[in-house]
Parts: sequence; C-alpha cells; structure tokens
Amino acid sequence: MNVLAFDLGASSGRAVAGRVDGNRLAFWEIHRFENSPVRVGERLYWDVLRLFHEMKQGLLKARQTGFSELHSVGIDTWGVDFGLIGAHGELLGNPYHYRDSLIDGKLEEVCAILPKREIFARTGIQFMPINSLYRLYALKQSGSPLLEQAASFLMMPDLLRYFLTGEKKSEWTNASTTQLYNPLTRSWDEYMLQSLGLPAEMFADAVEPGQVVGVLQPSLCTELECPSLPVVAVGEHDTASAVAAIPALTPDFAYLSCGTWSLLGTEVPQPVLNDQALEWNFTNEGGVNRTFRLLKNIMGLWLFEECRRCWAVGGTRLRYDEMVALAHGAKPFQRFIEPDDPMFLHPAHMPKQIQQYCRDTGQSVPESAGEILRCVLESLAMKYRLVLERTEMLSGKRFSGLHLVGGGVNNALLCQCTANAIGRPVWAGPAEATALGNLAVQLIAHGQIRDIREARALLSESLAIKSYEPQEAALWNEAYGLFRQVTACH
Repeated sequence: MNVLAFDLGASSGRAVAGRVDGNRLAFWEIHRFENSPVRVGERLYWDVLRLFHEMKQGLLKARQTGFSELHSVGIDTWGVDFGLIGAHGELLGNPYHYRDSLIDGKLEEVCAILPKREIFARTGIQFMPINSLYRLYALKQSGSPLLEQAASFLMMPDLLRYFLTGEKKSEWTNASTTQLYNPLTRSWDEYMLQSLGLPAEMFADAVEPGQVVGVLQPSLCTELECPSLPVVAVGEHDTASAVAAIPALTPDFAYLSCGTWSLLGTEVPQPVLNDQALEWNFTNEGGVNRTFRLLKNIMGLWLFEECRRCWAVGGTRLRYDEMVALAHGAKPFQRFIEPDDPMFLHPAHMPKQIQQYCRDTGQSVPESAGEILRCVLESLAMKYRLVLERTEMLSGKRFSGLHLVGGGVNNALLCQCTANAIGRPVWAGPAEATALGNLAVQLIAHGQIRDIREARALLSESLAIKSYEPQEAALWNEAYGLFRQVTACH
C-alpha cells in the first residue's frame, strides 16, 4: 500500500512516497521544489498557487515513477500562516508570510485587551508576534477588506487540502498554533474571538490526525489523468509530523526538530498551563494521538540561512558545507547572542545584526564569516541546553539524551556542539522526520501500522541514527555561564 506525503517547509517542499516493507518503513523522494516568499512593496507573501502547482507536479511524478496505485495523500506545512476564502469559495489574496511586518507591535496591543495570563490559560501557546492571532488582529485594526469578506479561515495545509478536495476543514495540530484554539475544550475559543472582534463563524471545527477529510476533486483528476484518492488529515503542523517520527522506543523522550525554526520539548498527555510555563514562554501545541507537544520555539537555522543569503546578495556565495567548515575553524566561545531576540526576526542584514548585538552587549565583534557562524551555532547549542533543562522541570521528567531530527541533522558541528552543551548524547536522525511522520499517520489510518508506538519502532529499525557523545564538559559548562550572563542583560 503506497501513500504520498506532501511535506512543505519554510524554504522548500517535497513529495515523498512510502509504504511498509517488511519490518521497515520504506520511502522515496519523488519531487522537490523551492518555497520562496515574494515581497511586493512593503508586504511579504507566500506564493501559494505556485506551491499548489508543484503539488500537482508531485502527483504526476508519482504516476511516472511507478507509484500509480496510491492509496492516499497527506499534507504537512509550517504553522501560524493562513488563507481567507470568500463566500464564493475563492482565495482572497495571497497569504501573508509570518515575517511580514504588519504584525509589528500587535502582540502588545492584544495583551492590552486580554491579559497574558488569560490568553495562556485559554490557549497554552507561547507568545510570539508571528502567531495567527496577531495577524488577524492586525487585519481587523487596519480595516482590511480581506477579513471583512472572509467566509472561511484555513491554515496553510487546510488551504492546500481545500485546493485538492474542495472541502474546508481545520486540523487540530495546526489549529493549536494560532493562539486562538482552546486545548481543554478542543475548540476555537469564542471568548477570545469575541473580545478581539474576530468573526467566529469563519473557523471550521478541527479534525484529528488520521481522519479522511475528502477526495481529489474530479476536475483535478481529469487534469492530471489520475484516479480519485482519499486525502488524510495527518499531523498537519510539520512539527507534529516530525515528533510522530521520533525513533524513540520509550514513551518519555526529548526531541529537537531543527530546521529554519528549532522546536525543543517533549510529549505530554495534558497541556502544562502553570505560571512557570507562562513565565518561560513555553507552548502546548497539539500532537498526534491526542497528545500535546510541550516545547519552546527557538529561532533556529534561520540565523544561519539568512547570513548565507545576505552574503550571496553581496557576491559571496557559500555552500552549506563551506559555512560549517568556516565555523569549525573559528575560535570557540568568543561571543554569544540570544537567538530569540526580536532583532533577529526579520532584519535587513543578518550578519550586521549579529555584529550589532555583540556591540550592544559589550562583546568582541565578529568580523569574519567563520566567527559569525561559530557565534550562531554555539549560541543555538547553549539555548538548547537552557530549554532542555526547563522542559525537564515543567514535565517532571529526566531525559538521558536528545533526539535531533530535521535538516539540522546534516550539520555535524551543530550536533556536536549540542551534545557538548547539554552534556548528554544527541541521537541525530532522521533528517526526513516530517515526511516520515506524515506517511506513518496515513499508514496507521489504513491499518498498515497498528499505532504511533509501532510506527516509531519501525522507524528505529529502518533508519541509521548517528550518536554524538558530549566532550569537554568543563569548558562547555563555563561557557554556558557566560552565555546566561550575556543574554540575560539584553
């Protein structure tokens, strides 16, 4: 039984086919495509129609590469972003990118209307200016005709699924990231919507991962000359899919999904909504199998990727492996940044912003590319230690190591720095966790895999996981103290 996962990240997307093959989950990437935002004037948008075009190419390539008998399709994407559908079923404008500046200052405005404590008690979600709540509030405050004409609110995977099926449904793991969804009632929080003047009627009830939520539209089947296929709601927030694919053999584990964003936490049966979780700005996002992802969003390799982009604009093009080599050759522990400082959310020039942070905190200013990149990677590793320690305190668990999945698996220096910083092993892999979790949930829905526990055992058998052991404990402990001192005063 073959199934197809569309896995869309903030910089690229891909179509991955998979099936159970004996005692392993076999998978094949059959189509990869770029996902680049488009700036028009002051606004930053997602090119969602291009993404849908590439998904259609994925369906075509599946048939052309021997996967003509697919049994279902599933979609996972990043969170918080959304499209608005009008009364006649058409998309009202391209979805805004979460780094668009329209949200600037809106978090503070919303918290002046609804206290932070109340918002957290009702949603359990980390306060980040990119959350859907603040985008919707910004549209409301600006008198946007988009919001006035909207009949339906669809998160990015919901929107792409709507293009495939014509069915308008929400999915719970992604709905939970909006900061408008109540994890206790498992419904949109009507009190918050009413308090902010947002139309409750445009929000569809959220389905659970593993449910069939439609079939390919006849017009699409005619265009692509393909049979009708069920579309399964998977863990449609990409981190929910990634966590579903953690190759852990015990129920208690810590994970780091490391890509453009880093998300570090653990799986819990109920949301943690206490004052300490609020103070540390943790989040309780929906997970597969009615679990919650107690985690912290960390800025992640966006810092690394933006440096690369800025240098390329200036004429210096570096491959990813060249950047890692430059960082490796730089002297360690010279300076640190707080990766989540708001100045790094959408700067005009990331390397200059990192240099400015170092000036502002009285540290030596990195001059070379290697020095800047070493600063980024070491700072991320130190932040991972801080968040891991706080995750243990909030969950009441002690973790023997950290499962690292996603694109960060390919950065050996970051993996080793993380093991050194936390003083425990890092088990790196799979890089393809989001796509594999997507496939696994579809196969569970079809009865090919019994449950998520069996899926993780299959993945543990299927994949080569690389272990990084901690080194130079005394040096890293001393540097961690410096990191805490530098970042606490900024």
